[in-house]
Amino acid sequence: MAYKPRSESKELIILRSLNTRMTLPEKDRQHYFSLKKGYEGELMYDVLTEKLQCECYILNDLLFKVNNTTFQIDSLIIVAKTICLYEVKNYEGDYFYDASTDTLYKKPKKEYTNPLHQLNRSESLLRQLLQNIGYYFPIEAQVVFINPEFTLYQAPLDKPFIFPTQVNNYMKKLDTTPSILNGKHKMLADKLISLHIEENPYTTLPPYEYEQLRKGITCVLCNSFSISVHGKKCVCGDCGHEELVGAAVLRSVREIKLLFPDRKITTNLLFDWCRVIGFKRTIRRILEKNYKKDGVHQWTYYE
Repeated sequence: MAYKPRSESKELIILRSLNTRMTLPEKDRQHYFSLKKGYEGELMYDVLTEKLQCECYILNDLLFKVNNTTFQIDSLIIVAKTICLYEVKNYEGDYFYDASTDTLYKKPKKEYTNPLHQLNRSESLLRQLLQNIGYYFPIEAQVVFINPEFTLYQAPLDKPFIFPTQVNNYMKKLDTTPSILNGKHKMLADKLISLHIEENPYTTLPPYEYEQLRKGITCVLCNSFSISVHGKKCVCGDCGHEELVGAAVLRSVREIKLLFPDRKITTNLLFDWCRVIGFKRTIRRILEKNYKKDGVHQWTYYE
């Protein structure tokens, strides 16, 4: 089990909600799909690292700042004598490597940033960070192409690339590497987690207003608005998924607080947002059971 598990970024969660409730500008829509695909690739990689039996600390999804420079790490594994740093890419399709320009292209000729550039930057900054806190472990940095539908033509042999057909063997080799951890390794893992930055300063979101967003409870599985209430359950008309009304309302509260952190949570606000809940008293009962009530009468809100 990962010592620091991975979770969806606030940026991805917000963009998913906005993509469901409004028409995103094309650049923001593409950014959302890029984040989504990247996160899906990281989860694919996590499935493999979770199977490791060797002594190690797995730290996922780290964001650090060193010497006024912010950098992100997809996955980091601490073993006895080495820190393994991974840049995970969920590229799909046919690509080729142009050694003359050190560039990746997707056929026929769409240019992509070479992930080695990002890897080298992260490795250098991680080394500086480790030195700042008094650790001098060697770093083994790799780019992992996790998608089985990925092919890189003209791939250079001297680059730290792990291709889809090599991932399983790489994990087996890592798993059989002698590794006995001690308190120093745990102190390092804990220190890195303590230095992790929760809020990404480079989050990119389009402007939006409450009034322009489509209202209604969406399906937790398929994001459909085809939700109807049957007794104590919300039922999706598209995929058939069922969710307790209370859980759906609380999920809506979390969504509003994420999208509009300055808005007070009130019965009227939730009634307007959910739409399919027929009675305000139902919403009021759920809020009173799960949140602290402040104010009186029409000024009542929950936190």
